[in-house]
Amino acid sequence: MKGDYQELVDEISALLAAPATLENRDFELIAFGAHDSDDDGAMDPVRTRSILTRKSSPAVRAWFEGFGITRATAPVRIPAAPDAGVFRDRICLPVRHRGIALGYVWLLDTTPGPTDAQLAAAMEVAERIGGLLADEERAGTDLSREFRAVLTADRGWQYDMAVAALRTALGGGERGADGPHAVVCIAPWPSRDAPPVRSLPGAAALCTVPGAATRAPASAVRTSRSGTARAGGEPAAEGPTPLVTHVLAVLLRLRTLDTPSPAIAAAERLLTSAPGTATAGVSSPRQGLADLGVAWRQAISAARASRAAPRLGPVAQWADIGPYRTLTALPEDLSPDPAVLPLFDGSHADLTDTAETYLDCGGQAGRTASALGIHRQTLYYRLSRIEQLTGLDLADGEDRLLLHMALKTARL
Repeated sequence: MKGDYQELVDEISALLAAPATLENRDFELIAFGAHDSDDDGAMDPVRTRSILTRKSSPAVRAWFEGFGITRATAPVRIPAAPDAGVFRDRICLPVRHRGIALGYVWLLDTTPGPTDAQLAAAMEVAERIGGLLADEERAGTDLSREFRAVLTADRGWQYDMAVAALRTALGGGERGADGPHAVVCIAPWPSRDAPPVRSLPGAAALCTVPGAATRAPASAVRTSRSGTARAGGEPAAEGPTPLVTHVLAVLLRLRTLDTPSPAIAAAERLLTSAPGTATAGVSSPRQGLADLGVAWRQAISAARASRAAPRLGPVAQWADIGPYRTLTALPEDLSPDPAVLPLFDGSHADLTDTAETYLDCGGQAGRTASALGIHRQTLYYRLSRIEQLTGLDLADGEDRLLLHMALKTARL
């Protein structure tokens, strides 16, 4: 499909003897013609940014839309605006399908500019581009629907039917449903709309799924008094995790099962469009669509672990989250064990932080005192208070395991 866009953009460039760029209605770059001009003005800041970052800034978008391009059915000439980085006059060819604006073809205006006949021929090509964009949008909607059905279906025949429908929509072969894949989760995602498949290299399908609206107790794990990173480089939590309303799911094609790097790169790219609080999780790679539901749960777990332990992210792979592979499998509404509840009443933040740091340091008093910036005698006093409050024996392996799991679960 991308090759078709490139060919059509090149056709317009040839018709008008000027390099053209094609953007969708959100001003995201789809294709651009070759720039072989010796004229430095052919690459003003706006055009350069569009090609290098594959999108235009909100200010530039507002400037161009102010000339009525969203409603136009014929070429629109737009004057230069040096203050906005638009150093050259532009011609915009609106790309429409059945009256709906789906994108824009951009050209630098020249003197003498293209004739009316040339522009009419270019608009016919833009109309063909509109048909391709409409077809792609419908196909993307179908894939998004089938992918969401797999991720939300109950186990059993409903799940099997959803997987079969997605397999049909993707087609077979290594570049389709039968190739190596990984699943990516971005949480939270700012809207219920997923980006188009075309916008993410390697994506087979994208969809949004309603997220779990959960918060960790504000008093569960608090910042240490020093405010510095604790042992292992993991900052202490600063309060409740953000409310998640939607998460983004991505089915990513991989070259091989042992090269998850494309999925990691895709997650990093998507995080730039997500809220600052967002984290990403990547499942283990797997061949075809087998156990797609398992892969989705792995991706969610990794994203949750990344939020709980920032040292793992912001993009965390399920294979790298260690004990969180088990902890994220626990029910999200699981109440803390009664033995550790006294630590979570909000008045023992120093003891909570001390207990977690001590256990993270493997029970080594010297490392713990150094990480917390306190004297050993202070540490020993706090550990005795922890034992008094919880009734746990920190010299007992199972009691230490219980306390450590409770503290880490509270972060989730």
